[in-house]
Amino acid sequence: RAGKLLQGDKKNVLVIVFDAFSAHNISLYGYQRDTTPNLKRLAKRATVFHNHYSGGNFTTPGTASILTGTLPWTHRAIRMGGQVKQEMANKSIFHTFDDYYRFSYSHNTLVNTLFDQFKSDINDYIPQQKLFLLDDGIVRNLFQNDEDTATVAWSRSMKRMEGSSYSLFLSQLYEKYRDQKVVDIKKLYPYGLPNINTDNYYALDQGIDYFKGNIADVPKPFFGYLHFLPPHYPYKPREEFVGTFANDSFKPLVKPEDIFSEDKSPEFLDRSRSFYDEFALNVDHELFETLENSGILDDTWVVFTSDHGELFERGIWMHSTAALYQPIIRVPLLVFEPGTTTGRDVYEKTSAIDLMPTLLHLTRHPIPDWAEGTILPPYADIINPNAQERIFAVQAKYNEPTYPLTEVSVAHIRDNFKLTYYLGYNEVDEKDKFQLFDIEEDPEELNDLSISKPETASELLNIVKKKLEDVNKPYGA
Repeated sequence: RAGKLLQGDKKNVLVIVFDAFSAHNISLYGYQRDTTPNLKRLAKRATVFHNHYSGGNFTTPGTASILTGTLPWTHRAIRMGGQVKQEMANKSIFHTFDDYYRFSYSHNTLVNTLFDQFKSDINDYIPQQKLFLLDDGIVRNLFQNDEDTATVAWSRSMKRMEGSSYSLFLSQLYEKYRDQKVVDIKKLYPYGLPNINTDNYYALDQGIDYFKGNIADVPKPFFGYLHFLPPHYPYKPREEFVGTFANDSFKPLVKPEDIFSEDKSPEFLDRSRSFYDEFALNVDHELFETLENSGILDDTWVVFTSDHGELFERGIWMHSTAALYQPIIRVPLLVFEPGTTTGRDVYEKTSAIDLMPTLLHLTRHPIPDWAEGTILPPYADIINPNAQERIFAVQAKYNEPTYPLTEVSVAHIRDNFKLTYYLGYNEVDEKDKFQLFDIEEDPEELNDLSISKPETASELLNIVKKKLEDVNKPYGA
């Protein structure tokens, strides 16, 4: 279907990322709670990828893998708030679409840190605070050369963190000002307004409406990258979605504590999961409004995905963990072809690094030789027999980016199997540890096959160790 389209004029490209959206919690992919009824309807006109994996387990590496088409051990944006290595500053998806009008926006500060590095290749870098209801923009504008220090000082003086601040007098004045600014809209959010850093408030529907109202005026053809924070924590949906799953019959599987357990109780995890699922339902509603009612699907390649997932099991909450279980790294991917009204399903294993080469292929751009991904299965002219060799997820957030990776988690997915390798952690009794799961037969990862299938485990482990050895060589390993 794409071949015929490519004979026509260049089509727009829009990548929409919702942060921390796990495929595990999406009803389109089999989740028992109906968190995405509208996405299921939209899927009838999309190519739906059922086994798609992020490059990392939190925003910085996961997003950098989408934007560069390379894995974290290559781009080296592995630390919280880090950037890609300097020689990759002009090797982003924005650079490859240099004949398109390029715009970007994100609620997430970590994403904007990456945008800052790529901004010479972005025509319209929309400021983060543009879609905030209330924000720290005054501090950033006044102290542009010392933004980090000024923002910390502002937060400590003006905001009460866990009931205290450096100035109780100023913080109370600030809170009165803040609450007055959002008094009306705050009534629509029973759990409180969605926010970043306690009170950079935003409302997802207002952000969506902003882009729906302005997209027609963007120069064509365009490449856009929109990265919204929901359903990332804090989970604060609008009132119509609150309590949707509070008393339902859903009972998650009870799983054993993990070596990286954070000692979160099952009750806490169940409650947090319900709030997250409500926020996911809120996202589903807004996504439907954006895609179904804006007309953008008529002339634009639209991609819906996420940078990583979220975890509510084994004593672990969210995604700031060394563990790489499926809910953290398996993410949604839907690709909408311009003007197409029929859908299809893809069950091959795919990776976030495949997105850039695929979009370049579909818009008749050359694929740079530094891209590590491959063209996604439905769109490739020739099937890549080595496609699964690139499916890795990497976590190394405590590792110095310019050093060899010696404290690292690596998940490698091939065929039915997933091997996860843990190296250099205090939680691991030995120097290293690995797990092997058959994710087709055992999608909940309850049965570790590392002992019962030694040949498979050894083969995949050797692949991971050899890969680490290769990527570490330039850093003195």
